[in-house]
Amino acid sequence: MNFLQNPPRFLFFTGKGGVGKTSIACASAIELAASGKRILLVSTDPASNVGQVFGITIGNQITDIPAVANLSALEIDPQAAAQVYRNRIVDPVRGVLPDDVVRGIEEQLSGACTMEIAAFDEFTALLIDSKQTADFDHIIFDTAPTGHTIRLLQLPGAWSGFLAEGKGDASCLGPLAGLEKQRAQYKAAVDALADPIRTRLILVARAQQATLREVARTHEDLADIGLAQQYLVINGVLPESEARQDPLAATIAQREQAALANIPEVFKNLPTDLLALKPFNLVGLPALQQLFTDVQSAAPSLDASTSDFAAPNLSTLVDQIAADGHGLVMLMGKGGVGKTTIAAAVAVELAHRGLPVHLTTSDPAAHLSETLVGSLDNLTVSRIDPHEVTEQYRQQVLTSKGAQLDTQGRALLEEDLRSPCTEEIAVFQAFSRIIREAGKKFVVMDTAPTGHTLLLLDATGAYHREVAKKMDQAKLHYLTPMMQLQDPKQTKVLLVTLAETTPVLEAANLQADLQRAGITPWAWVINNSIAMAGAKSPLLQQRAQNELREIDLVVNQHAQRYAVVPLLKDEPIGVPRLLALAEHSQK
Repeated sequence: MNFLQNPPRFLFFTGKGGVGKTSIACASAIELAASGKRILLVSTDPASNVGQVFGITIGNQITDIPAVANLSALEIDPQAAAQVYRNRIVDPVRGVLPDDVVRGIEEQLSGACTMEIAAFDEFTALLIDSKQTADFDHIIFDTAPTGHTIRLLQLPGAWSGFLAEGKGDASCLGPLAGLEKQRAQYKAAVDALADPIRTRLILVARAQQATLREVARTHEDLADIGLAQQYLVINGVLPESEARQDPLAATIAQREQAALANIPEVFKNLPTDLLALKPFNLVGLPALQQLFTDVQSAAPSLDASTSDFAAPNLSTLVDQIAADGHGLVMLMGKGGVGKTTIAAAVAVELAHRGLPVHLTTSDPAAHLSETLVGSLDNLTVSRIDPHEVTEQYRQQVLTSKGAQLDTQGRALLEEDLRSPCTEEIAVFQAFSRIIREAGKKFVVMDTAPTGHTLLLLDATGAYHREVAKKMDQAKLHYLTPMMQLQDPKQTKVLLVTLAETTPVLEAANLQADLQRAGITPWAWVINNSIAMAGAKSPLLQQRAQNELREIDLVVNQHAQRYAVVPLLKDEPIGVPRLLALAEHSQK
């Protein structure tokens, strides 16, 4: 592995959920420990459980791993860290400020950005040669801070009561005053990250065009602030031997090779490793020890077959959606799970039944909307450019809120407006003009904000709650935008996921976040299922068998109703293939 050659003291693995960064971090720790080096493995990923992988309880303390000589581990729970961080800020003002203001501050501090800053606060000491880590040759982190977080920590005056001074009304992040360490410690930590002698960043991706484009943006974002010592690992590449055994496997291999042949220009000079897709789940020491080796796939046993697997298809969900005659259908899920394709399939299926549909997409690759425009009666398509509307929103906020700020305050506001939540807000505001049509037709939206962002956006804040109380007393009828989203008769949220451990866990966390905002997802859609596809390749058959446990988890623990969409041989582009995708069921 190129990325393990002459490793510096710190190795950071970064990538989107489900690409395998935690597994690769664990396998790297095992490999380096086997060479006689003392290794500390640090988990800060809420979707990982290093303790479970090694069969012991770890928690927030350095713990030796008995099964692996020279290896210790530490688990930082970012949600617990964020709660401690919130309490440091909010507890002193409880009972001093009005309850509504306190709730507002708590919500400001409930987003992903705050969780990332709190996790960084926790592992800062590990980066600056403290006594705690002096005995270790290498420290491996299974996730890395984003460029956005690092830039925030570098800003002068960033921890001076931003929200308390009324500067952060547009902010999803709120104050940085809860940071516990001294500014000098954060500077030393950021310097360690940017030092190629001490730190190496490993970008983990899959051989898919969308995933590679996304990780290319991460590469540029981090390189721009001096974190240029980067390696690329493309994980889960289907072996050629499997492609010869199965038309579906052959198609997957062709797509992957096309993505690799058209890899973004910024990666062409980076040291790159390809890791083959494994037939087994990467849990447990024996599995992790095989991650960097070639493994032959044995044919699965008869009782492991998925040939009799059946599940509701997407069309069965559309039957229930169509019965209402109109309404808002919002597709939600983490990146790379196929939200846009499923949204298009739902829209096409509804329009095919003679129902009026407006599909609105923020898909940056406009080919989908171009394929659909004017190609089906009853269907209209609009596209929102997320970059364009986000920039408009930023300028609007900087003009209004930023006008009265000093240089430090404006710098913090500008950085805060680069957060992922800002794009969610801007895109949703652009979508909201179309949502009104849902009273007369179906509006299908291919993306939606998290519960946290909806709570920030919610017009039913303290003022509107007071108005609502008065309207209740006067027996007047009223409807706020949030009330429309909370009403399952008017809005149906479909959570899209994959039948893999991390995407299912991320979707469950997203569901819990929505429920905080009073929105319960109406259904789950498990996309690109190998179990539903009837694969004949031994490796894919074993992967299909692994999917059944995740599908069972969705059905029995998470979803009120669900559908499973197969991994298709032909990409579902265009009306005929989208209709086939919606109606497909296992034969």
